[in-house]
Amino acid sequence: MSNIKGKVVAVTGASSGIGAATARVLATAGACVVIGARREDRLEELADEISAAGGLVRTRRLDVTSVEDVRAFANQAIAEFGRLDAIVNNAGVMPLSPMEALKVDEWDRMVDVNIKGVLYGIAAALPIMKAQGTGHIVNVSSIGGHSVSPTAAVYCATKFAVRAISEGLRQEEDRIRVTIISPGVTTSELADTISDDSAREAMRIWRATAISSEAVANSILYALSQPEDVDVSEIIIRPTASPH
Repeated sequence: MSNIKGKVVAVTGASSGIGAATARVLATAGACVVIGARREDRLEELADEISAAGGLVRTRRLDVTSVEDVRAFANQAIAEFGRLDAIVNNAGVMPLSPMEALKVDEWDRMVDVNIKGVLYGIAAALPIMKAQGTGHIVNVSSIGGHSVSPTAAVYCATKFAVRAISEGLRQEEDRIRVTIISPGVTTSELADTISDDSAREAMRIWRATAISSEAVANSILYALSQPEDVDVSEIIIRPTASPH
């Protein structure tokens, strides 16, 4: 994992779950991490933890639905460390519900965070990386980006979109690496956004078998640690016992 030491990596949605675990894992491996999320108190707690363990970290409050906010987040990495080697577009929401529930506000929120948030991350990082001549964009999708299940139609659509955007970007760029991370059921706060009773109960049963956020973070570390001429295009990671 020596390739990760000294790299500057920005991580969105870093206040909990996969984002927080990724920041810890990368900092432990020697990366300089810039972490962003809406919950500043959680960011500061995580930063204190990383710093106490000897890691190098900076924080910034971040709303990924604001293109200006995401651009400022990427620029902070430049201001603090002089470069941006990678961005992990991890922020996401999952308020599942049957289509007939017509939770249009929740549909809008998923599109804004899960799709536009990734696009804004790309828009912020890509010019920096092209000027550097190198860089790595990691977009967190889901196994929901490979198959659709009841109550998850809109969520899955957003994750299919993340995969399509990522693959298109990969084909367009010959010096910028692009990786899709597609986790299965993972221990996180993602299901906490489910307001529909039937979907919440179904997800409780679904999430009975899960892998840790650290397991997903280690897959991100693996992708980032490869030589510059190696692009790990996609990793699907899920519980061994998962039937889906």
